[in-house]
Amino acid sequence: MTETEQRFGEFVVVRRHGHVAELVLDRPKAMNAVSSELARSLGAACAALGAARDVRVTVLTSTHARAFCVGADLKERNSLSDAELVRQRPTARAAYAGVLELPMPTIAAVHGYALGGGFELALACDLIVADPTAVVGLPEVSVGVIPGGGGTQLLPRRVGAARAAELVFTARRVAAAEAAALGLVDQLVDEGADRDEALALAGRIAANSPVGLRAAKRALRLGHGLDLRAGLEVEDAAWWSVAFSGDRAEGVAAFNEKRTPQWPGE
Repeated sequence: MTETEQRFGEFVVVRRHGHVAELVLDRPKAMNAVSSELARSLGAACAALGAARDVRVTVLTSTHARAFCVGADLKERNSLSDAELVRQRPTARAAYAGVLELPMPTIAAVHGYALGGGFELALACDLIVADPTAVVGLPEVSVGVIPGGGGTQLLPRRVGAARAAELVFTARRVAAAEAAALGLVDQLVDEGADRDEALALAGRIAANSPVGLRAAKRALRLGHGLDLRAGLEVEDAAWWSVAFSGDRAEGVAAFNEKRTPQWPGE
């Protein structure tokens, strides 16, 4: 049951389901194309979520029946002068960085089109749940630009450098079954079930220590790509950050007392 709902501008909504936050793209008339206004609202929503210590997991969803997000608003881009495009770039970057830098685990619930910046928003999440209607891809080179919302860096971290190069250079769209086989999405669910399954997964994750979850995400993100010795130092720093926390004390006590932990979140 939705407990609270807060709107950020016209196109972004945050719904709270207990310790799970649902970050909703709500620009259905444009298939959630990322306009300057949507980008500003998404950045603001992520800033609020990042400061909400009681949010243990965030799920990124869409209100459009046939699209998660079709990427940059090319109609708006076509109307921008070079100077306006320069001024708009930090706004766009802040939106994608906002999702990427959320401190808690994040899950994207994808159906329909997730293209260009839309797929980059999904890639910015830790996990992607998709239904069979999902079509993903980074087609930016077909319109004379490159993925600029993190795609050239996030995609190879998922599927390797050569596979990412093929997908970026060909600009091809990938249907759900192949996307799952290639690791572009993590879980393929029944048609129309992406949101419900993502929220259910979020609920299972949110049952765990919020302090532990954030530290584990930090270690996973910061350690990726480092050599093993450096990565283990990142892990050790994350371990020290939780070792004397209230969550650690409660978790150990609950285990020994054979009860469900009541996480203090600190």
